[in-house]
Amino acid sequence: MRAILRWMLVSLVLFIGVETHVRADRTADLRAQAEAGAADAQYDLGFLYDNGYGVVQDYQAALTWYRKAAEQGHAYAQWNLGVMHAHGIGLAKDYTQAAAWYRKAAEQGHTSGQYDLGLMYSSGNGVPQDYVQALVWVNLAATEAAKNVVYKGNRDAFNAAKATQLKYAGTRATLVARMTPAQLTQAAEQGITLAQLTLGVMYGMGQGVAQGDTAAVTWHRKAAKQEHARAQYFLGLHYYKGQGVVQDYTQAVTWTRKAAEQGYVDAQYNLGVMYWQGQGVAQDYTQAADWYRKAAKQGHLLAQSNLAFMYAVGRGVSQDDKETAKWYRKVADQGDTQAQYHLAFRYYEGKGVPQDYAQAHLWDQSSNHRCLRRGPNRIRQSSRLYCRPHDARATRGSGEDGPRVETKGAVNDSQALLQTHLPQLIGSHMLPYSLVSHLVDSAHL
Repeated sequence: MRAILRWMLVSLVLFIGVETHVRADRTADLRAQAEAGAADAQYDLGFLYDNGYGVVQDYQAALTWYRKAAEQGHAYAQWNLGVMHAHGIGLAKDYTQAAAWYRKAAEQGHTSGQYDLGLMYSSGNGVPQDYVQALVWVNLAATEAAKNVVYKGNRDAFNAAKATQLKYAGTRATLVARMTPAQLTQAAEQGITLAQLTLGVMYGMGQGVAQGDTAAVTWHRKAAKQEHARAQYFLGLHYYKGQGVVQDYTQAVTWTRKAAEQGYVDAQYNLGVMYWQGQGVAQDYTQAADWYRKAAKQGHLLAQSNLAFMYAVGRGVSQDDKETAKWYRKVADQGDTQAQYHLAFRYYEGKGVPQDYAQAHLWDQSSNHRCLRRGPNRIRQSSRLYCRPHDARATRGSGEDGPRVETKGAVNDSQALLQTHLPQLIGSHMLPYSLVSHLVDSAHL
């Protein structure tokens, strides 16, 4: 055993010695290339000295080699020089020099250089404070970072890319929230979609500017043409409601579909509504159900409720009690009393779920309808098993409420749910959330 341990120790020493020798040879080769003027080798050698990989860490040497590569136009070397100047690594802090090197890297498309230059414009370090310029550079970085969020078999790399994208998008949203209408206009005129979208929202709401639907349409259209899903959704609403444009259901469908195909959940729901009503398209319950399902799978309460109704009455889908109960359960779990009542009824009747009077009683109590007649200790059979809906025409003898409506208008009540035979689109120029929270939806920026 002792001999084996001695052999293992000798082998380890020999391996370390060989590896050290190989590293030394590689460093010598790299140094030779760097001294011959190869920019990549100069950058790599600077990186080794910067981090102490294979050499003794030496910030002065790192600065020397980074500078040589940077002066030849090496973007990564330029950015690293900017970092060292900004943080005082190996030399005194110098924000002016940091900004100058960040700019050189940024102008070559280096995303970190773009982002850091944007931050310097935001803070006014090394450059005059300028939120418009800050947004221009951060937007470039965020746009490029979003392109890199692609899974290529390496989960860690994907998560890192996603984290960077979210960080950049969050900073962009914060900058927009700080900007005046005049600054936003400057940024929007330079083609920044988030600035265009935000101006559209501000004009629609009359927040910080005089309310004007025509101006709202103008800015939403500019962002929509750049494939911004939320702007496409808003433009569809403008055409649907005739706000700032002549009412045109065909155009409403066109723009809503563009947003829906990008996965924008409210647009998917609205497109389902338009297929249900036959507005701008031929009435098609199957298409309505398909778009409701897409939105429902993303957790959209109204889409889930409407899909449950369609399964209950077999409209656009095959009648299916299990699917009906499944979707009502999802809505009921979110506290919706109407769905809780329907779920109680289904437990009472054993439709799509095992008959269970206790569950029926619990959901009936939760719904506050209390429509199921009960004996002292249990629910007992009744000739009237459910409450009549507020609009009897909605059921048409189905025993179910009609599709659901959410109104979000002047009252700005995102919880207002009405029963009607024909559903309506959700949304309007009056946003059901604050402007700042609207800006931070980075998934669609």
